[in-house]
Amino acid sequence: MSGNRRAYFKRTLLNTCLCLAFFVTVNYMIGARILNRYYTNILNLVLIYVVAAVSLNLTCGYLGQLPLGHAGFMSLGGYTAAIITTRFSIPDIGPIPGQAVLFFLATVAGGIVAMIAGVLIGLPALRLKGDYLAIITLAFGEIIRVLVQNIKITGGAMGMGGIGKYTNFSWGFFWTVMVVAFTFLLVNSRHGRAIKSVREDEIAAESVGINLTYYKIVAFAGAAFFAGVSGSLFAHHICYLEPGNFGYNMSIEMLVMVVLGGLGSISGSIIAATVLTIVPEVLQTFATWKMIIYSLLLVVVMIFKPSGLMGDFELSAARLIRKIFRRKEDVPQLPENYTEGEETDEQET
Repeated sequence: MSGNRRAYFKRTLLNTCLCLAFFVTVNYMIGARILNRYYTNILNLVLIYVVAAVSLNLTCGYLGQLPLGHAGFMSLGGYTAAIITTRFSIPDIGPIPGQAVLFFLATVAGGIVAMIAGVLIGLPALRLKGDYLAIITLAFGEIIRVLVQNIKITGGAMGMGGIGKYTNFSWGFFWTVMVVAFTFLLVNSRHGRAIKSVREDEIAAESVGINLTYYKIVAFAGAAFFAGVSGSLFAHHICYLEPGNFGYNMSIEMLVMVVLGGLGSISGSIIAATVLTIVPEVLQTFATWKMIIYSLLLVVVMIFKPSGLMGDFELSAARLIRKIFRRKEDVPQLPENYTEGEETDEQET
């Protein structure tokens, strides 16, 4: 095994162990009532928004486009999954509950429906860029909202009730790991490098043979699939859907999370989604000033850190552990008589 493969295997094993440790610890805290229902609901909402924000970062951060219809894909996924779980049932498969299997299949179906819509919208829309793409995707989100409001199967303007509360920490954590792993593996592959080259310079990328439309559709379809998944999780978290749940404001909220965390940073999207979900809950005490404080926080961050909290930097557990446990003799030491701007004889040779 080469050195690079060995290091990659060690990093993967470390990240897997940390994820399992976090999952087991939080599950124990929930089971032992250390985290009550209120905090568990907030945690579930954080995971839902993380899935949505990381998927949006795929098109905003890595592809360099500006879609404003993310809530439309979430709506398609949420309503599709809700229709399936409220109208069908699956018997238990041995020790596996039928409801769990049905919810998983409904979530995947919601993601697929959103992905198909993403491809159909993306084929004509992604030939545009900048403000024009934002306007088209915004219009798509509004079209979906109006259609949902006037279709009988979705409950129309009255909304859709009777949805089971199937979303829990386990499902939220599972899909969070899936979207992070998918995004990380994609952007670090040759396809990901092609996607990032499109972001940097479309003309240069096309001149070296990169199919712009193909890679735009790949990123757009992946983002739409996980947006549909997050919509399914959201629907089965609040247990009641109405067209206003997936309006223009939700698309803007997802975009704020991505920009605040840092375009092109998975870690930044996770941190921003967590902060922007928890802060409004913390500010409930200051209900009158909540939105003012919330807005000022965003303004301050954008003034002093316009690239976002993380920029394009990624947190790394392996890098952190190396820094903590690095031996003193491993750190290069400067000569005692060294002064800035001068070179020793050894350095000159």
